[in-house]
Order: sequence, then structure tokens, then C-alpha cells
Amino acid sequence: MLCWGYSSYGQPGIGSNLQVIIPEPQVYSFIHDRNVKEVACGGNHSVFLLEDGEVYTCGLNTKGQLGHDCEGSKPGNLPSINLLVLADQGQLFSWGAGSDGQLGLTTIEDAVTVPRLIKKLNQQTILQVSCGNWHCLALAAGTVTSVINYQNLCFVKFPLCSCTTSENQTGSAVLGHAGLCWWSSCFICFGFVADRESPCHVKLLRSQKVVYISCGEEHTAVLTKSGGVFTFGAGSCGQLGHDSMNDEVNPRRVLELMGSEVSQIACGRHHTLAFVPSSGMIYAFGCGTRGQLGTGHTCNVKCPSPVKGHWAAHNGQLSGKPDACKYHIVKHIFSGGDQTFVLCSKYENSLPADDFRTINETRYTCLINDETIDVWRQKLLEKNSSNSVNNVVQILSSAACWNGSFLEKKIDEHFKTSPKIPGIDLNSTRVLFEKLMNSQHSILLEQILKSFESFLIPQLSSSPPDVEAMRIYLILPEFPPFQDSKYYISLTLPLAMAILRLDTNPSKVLDNWWSQVCPRYFLRLVDLYKGAVVYLLSGRKTLLIPVLFSSYITAALRLLEKLHKVNQKVKHVEYDKFYIPEISSLVDIQEDYLMWFLHQAGMSCLSFLQDAVTLCSYPFIFDAQAKTKMLQTDAELQMQVAINGANLQNVFMLLTLEPLLARSPFLVLHVRRSNLVGDALRELSIHSDIDLKKPLKVIFDGEEAVDAGGVTKEFFLLLLKELLNPIYGMFTYYPESNLLWFSDTCFVEHNWFHLIGIICGLAIYNFTVVDLHFPLALYKKLLNVKPCLEDLKELSPTEGRSLQQLLDYPGEDVEETFCLNFTICRESYGVTEQKNLIEDGDKVLVQKDNSLRIIIQSTPSGEQYLPVAHTCYNLLDLPKYSSKEILSARLVQAIDHYEGFSLA
Repeated sequence: MLCWGYSSYGQPGIGSNLQVIIPEPQVYSFIHDRNVKEVACGGNHSVFLLEDGEVYTCGLNTKGQLGHDCEGSKPGNLPSINLLVLADQGQLFSWGAGSDGQLGLTTIEDAVTVPRLIKKLNQQTILQVSCGNWHCLALAAGTVTSVINYQNLCFVKFPLCSCTTSENQTGSAVLGHAGLCWWSSCFICFGFVADRESPCHVKLLRSQKVVYISCGEEHTAVLTKSGGVFTFGAGSCGQLGHDSMNDEVNPRRVLELMGSEVSQIACGRHHTLAFVPSSGMIYAFGCGTRGQLGTGHTCNVKCPSPVKGHWAAHNGQLSGKPDACKYHIVKHIFSGGDQTFVLCSKYENSLPADDFRTINETRYTCLINDETIDVWRQKLLEKNSSNSVNNVVQILSSAACWNGSFLEKKIDEHFKTSPKIPGIDLNSTRVLFEKLMNSQHSILLEQILKSFESFLIPQLSSSPPDVEAMRIYLILPEFPPFQDSKYYISLTLPLAMAILRLDTNPSKVLDNWWSQVCPRYFLRLVDLYKGAVVYLLSGRKTLLIPVLFSSYITAALRLLEKLHKVNQKVKHVEYDKFYIPEISSLVDIQEDYLMWFLHQAGMSCLSFLQDAVTLCSYPFIFDAQAKTKMLQTDAELQMQVAINGANLQNVFMLLTLEPLLARSPFLVLHVRRSNLVGDALRELSIHSDIDLKKPLKVIFDGEEAVDAGGVTKEFFLLLLKELLNPIYGMFTYYPESNLLWFSDTCFVEHNWFHLIGIICGLAIYNFTVVDLHFPLALYKKLLNVKPCLEDLKELSPTEGRSLQQLLDYPGEDVEETFCLNFTICRESYGVTEQKNLIEDGDKVLVQKDNSLRIIIQSTPSGEQYLPVAHTCYNLLDLPKYSSKEILSARLVQAIDHYEGFSLA
């Protein structure tokens, strides 16, 4: 072990009080034939952990921080602690200054000279500890960070991989990549300009793949997976390494270290060290007035400078060197206060230098995987330790453990976790859950169910500290019991409520993640909550009291609504996958619609409406049958309102002795069969929108029939048949699909189209089916949804297939092969007209890189058939001939006989 820096109190352990400043590395071994495992430095004392578990301390002892009665440069042993037992059991001892409760002993004592067990953490398995001047941090199994200060033990749950403290601040690295920090008494230590009392994410480091952090008194250094170093905070001594003495609010990369992969970093009070294994060099920068940089000088350095000495990362670097014995093979660097220590290996049996970028996940977080569930299963079967069982329960109840257990390791995808990328491998989640469903894991499965129900789901926060803490919302629905109706009330619906409680930004993040999942996962989620709705509706009178039913059904429906909005953007599944066909048999749709109508009319204050849930608020779950019933109910209601309005007006007219102004409660149309279209247009134009909502009655002039519905149906049949007559040119009929579309050439005024719209609306409103064969594209346009090529295939299959084949053509010679431009030919009443699809389309040739509109298509016909030309559409149907010779012969034959019917 080598050390250097300030030793006025003997804290480096050099063994001499005469040399206060040690400006360059010196070899020190206070115990022969025994190896030091770790070193920790306080402001004025040092602690050494040996490989055999013994602990030695030296330095200032005014508060009992050495744990023994001695003081000075010679390290003293702590006979009362066997650290091997402590490590195995995860127990935590503390001693030293305790005036502010920083020892966690639930007492305030100025000095505790003998190590004491922190009883409040006795049930926790402690994995790592870090201490500042006035607080301590303990990383426990289950990724619970315990902050000890002012007699309080506060638990902050994250999937942590490391934690660190300095004099007055705390930081941690989340398993994945996020950096968190809090309790900063310095205004810029952690990339913020104000104190923070709770963990906050350093967002500028999100994309840097941070794997290790170290805190100085007022500055921070972070190490990335690629070996980059970022620093921020106070820089008055040059400790940031940016060739300046400026403070940095935001993380900034140390440019002088770019090009070299750093594998270890360590921060002292006002200085920073970095180790580059490829060259074996240790670099230091910052305050050097007390020799803590090891450069041999006592001046500040604002750029990384080599530490004096001969260093190597492994003995392979020393191969062939005659002075190999002079080199120190670095194992681990430590720094704290104004001191620095380097643990080294002997040349003969050296070990490679530690790499802080290698995360030992089994040490720093409790992962849930095949190995751990097998261990837990055995523990639960043996039931020999309540602590073991409690530990299992604690881990299973921790969202942090689940969030950190299924990271997407492929090409470091989890490092890219963001509001748009969850960084999680859902396939591995699914595989693990399937294993848990095996009968041999029944006891563990029961414990998981209890943990989810009693702890994990109820404790989900509405404002997660970071996007990485939100992976749990993707993980839980993969758990098979969530699909079991037996657990709808205890698991499935509480999860929906937790999702709906999320604040605006986390809720948007989840929407983004749902947009990225595979359609199969998304459909399972939709089916899950559709099943919950059916379950609740089926047992509404026997399962739950009304208040609970209302909250549960609302949660399921609102979550489906949230999923539906996501699906409208990304089209994971077809819209009909949200339909719940059982609704028509489980719910009185007419009653449900009336309640919805009253609510919309502002009558929700009525007692029977206060806790009512109306399914009509979620129309996307209604299939055609339910929607038809809903529309019929709406029509009946509006008709009744219109009739009541007319009757009320008539009563008023009678009271004012103006009976001639009385109005009919019906919409009465007087038409002649000989002029049906003109009369209908005239009659409808004189009625108001309110009149159109009255029940329809039709009277044919000269006929005595009373309209009980039959006359109205005949009216619609005759009128629409007349309007579709080709003499008006309003529609084009496509015989291939038996569909109609609006004609390019029209011989009537445009208000006739408005008439047809009114006619169609009146027919539906009056419960009459009209035979108008329009494609889906019309309804898309009504909903402001842009039609696509599939819609053209529905209307005109030949044209649609042709365009698709042109789009699919793999060659680059589209122009030479097809010889097409951006025009089409339309035949209207025997006249063929060429129309441009774009401006000057007749001059623009169809190429590979422009919009493809026209195609020569092949057909599935046999090669005994001849090519067929569709001159109106610039289309040529080509059967799939087996050779160019047959193709040539068939084309010549078709061209030679292009007139008449001799080829029939």
C-alpha cells in the first residue's frame, strides 16, 4: 500500500508525526504479511480493513472516531469487531461523533468511543456504508438507502448499484445509469443551483451510461461505462480538471482524459484522482497544498497530472522491462479528506486492477431471477429463520428490485432508458413469471401475491423520482395471476388505480412506453381490463357494495380509455379489439344512455346520478349492436324532446288565441311521385334543424295512405334510387366492388349532396335502413381520418393492386419499364378525358423516387390468356407467362387484334 497527503494528525498511518505533508507516494505496510482490503478516509482519520476481517484506525480521536483509546499515526486494532461476521450477517456498527444523531443509535452523544450495533437496522442486510461529516448512508439489501441524521432513519427506494457521501452531501448511482443526489449544502455540488432535500435526477447524465460516482466536499466526479469522466460542482482549486478554477453547475467531461479509458476515480476534499489502466497511469488534479496530489509538489493543479511513481495495471505491462521490480501494480485507489491511498499487488502473484465500471449486481441490489427464486423457495420451505422470510418479503415488495431485475442488456439498451425507451426486457420477465407458476414454487408464489397486494401496489407513488422507477408498470401485467378473475379485485384493478393516479408527466411516459411495446403485449393489456369490466358487470349485484363497484369499474374503463388513445396514435391493434360484446346482455343500454344524457345536461347533482358510472362515456367499447341501440335511444329521446317542445308551443299559442301558428309535432313532407327529388329538396329547405328532429311523416300527393312507417320507407327507397340515377352524375358505380363514390363530373348543384346527407341522416334517425354502398373511406373522411391505399383497394381492387405492385417493384428502372406519367384517363358518358394527378402531371414521368400512382399489373390468369388493356386507367393486365417468348407472342397477338371480338 502507498499513501500521500496531509498527516498532521497521523491519519495516513505513515508512522511519523514529524512530516506533516507527504507530497509524493510512499510505501507503507503497518502489518507484515497481511493484506489491506479497503481503506476509508475521514477528514482527519483513516480506517483500514484487512483481508482477514480485522479493522485498524489512526488519526484524530477527539470524538472517539478511531474506536479505541489511542491516537496518532500508528494504526490501532478494533478488537471488539469481527468484520467477517458483520459482512455475513449484514449488521451495521457505528462510533465516533454523534452530536447530531449521525450514528443512528437513537441517542445524542458527543462521542462514542466503542463500536455499537445500530439496532434499528438490525433487520436490514447492509451492503455498503458511506459517511459524511453530519450524516451517513447505508445501502441495504432490497435497494433501500438509509439516511441517518438527526435521529431519523429515512428509507429511499431505488435500484441502486452504489452510494457515496462527502462532508455534507449524498449521491447514488441507480442500477441502469441514472445519477441521484440530495442533501447538498453546497449550491452547485450536484448540478443544481439550490439545496435539495430529496433525491433528484441529474438529467444531463442520462445518456452517458454512468456506472460509478464519487463525492468531494463540494464537487462530484462520475465515471461512465466507456471510461469517460465528468465533473461538476466547486472548481476553485482546479478539482474539476477543466483547465480552469471555475465552478460548474452542469456535468462537464474532463477533456484532458478523453482518448483514455479511465477505470477508477476517487475524490478527496478538494482533489480528484483517475486511473487509466491502458497506460498504468494515475492522474490527479485539484488542491495540492497539502501534498494530496502525489505529484511531488504542493501547488494546485487544474488539469490531470501524473502522480509521481512507477505504476502498472497488470504484470503484462512490465514484460521485458529490466526495472520491473520498481513498478507498483495498482489494485485500487482510495481518497478522502486530504489523503490518498493506493493498494498494490505484488509482481509475483499480482491481480488485475479493479475496474469500477464492472457492476457487481449481486452485491449492490437484490435481483429477481432464476437463481434467487430457487434460493428463496428453499428458504421458505425450511422456515428456519424469520429474518430470511422477512428478507424475501421485503425484496418481493420492493418496486426497485423488480425495476432493476429485467434490464435490456443487448447493446446496453437499458442505458438508453428515457421517457420513450423503457430499457427493459419483457421477454425475460415473461419467462420468469412462467417459471413461478410451476407447482414447485407454490409457496413462493403465494408470498409474491401477498407482497404485491399488501405492499408493492399500494406503495406505488403518483410521482416516481425517475423514469427508471416506472418499469414496474410494464412488469406487473405480465404476472399471470393478473389475468385471473380471482385476483381482479386485489391486484388488477388496484394496479389500474395506481396508473391513473400518476401525475401528468409520468402518465405521458407510460403512454410513450405503451406505444413502443409489441402488439401482442398491448392486446393482452386490453383484454385484461376488458375481462375486468365484464367480471364487474356480471357480479355487480353480488360482489361489491355500490361505492366499490363504481370506483373499480371506473378504473377499468378509464384505463381502457387511456390505452385506446395510445392505440389511436400507433395502431397496435384494430379498433374492434376494444369492443366488449357482452355489454348488450349485461347492461340496459337505453337506461345507461339516459343517465349519460342527464349527466351531460348538468343534472349530475341528482341523488341517483352521483355515484353512477355510464358506459356511454366510453363508446369505443361498444360493438355495432350496442351502438345501434344507443343511437336508437338517442333518436327516440331527441324525437320526444322535439314533440314536447312543439306541444308546449301549441299550448302557448292556444292561450294567446293564435291557433293558426300551432306547429305539428311531426316533420311532414308533401311530395309528388312525378317530381320526387325537386319536392324533397323544396320541403327540406323550408324546415329548421329543430324540425328535422321530429318523427318523420311522408304524404304522397293524391294518395290517402296513412304513414305508419311503410310510406316513409318507400319514400327513402324511391328518392335514393332517383338520386343515384346516372343522369345526375353525382356518383360513380364500381361494378368490381359493388360500391359507390362521388363522381368527377356532376350535372347538378352542390346542394344536392347536402340533400343526400340530410336524407341519409333522416333515414337512420327514423330507424330506416338505406341501401347505399359506400366504402370505408367515406366514414374515415367524416372522422377526419386520412384514407390509405387499402381504401382504394376496397373501392377499386384492380387499381389498388396495381399501385401496390408498382410500390413493391424492386428495380430502379421504373421509368424505362413502365413508361408512365402522372395522368389518368377517365371515361364519362362515352368521352375519354385525361386528367393530371399533379401539376403538369403529363410532363412528369413516374420514377422510383417519386410518388408512385400508376402501375402495370400482373394477374393470376394462366398463360393461355392474352393481355387485357384498361385504357381508361392506363392499366395492362399481364398473366404470368413462363418465358419472354410467350409474352412477346401474346402481346403481338393482342395488338394485331385490338378491334372487334374475334378473340372471344
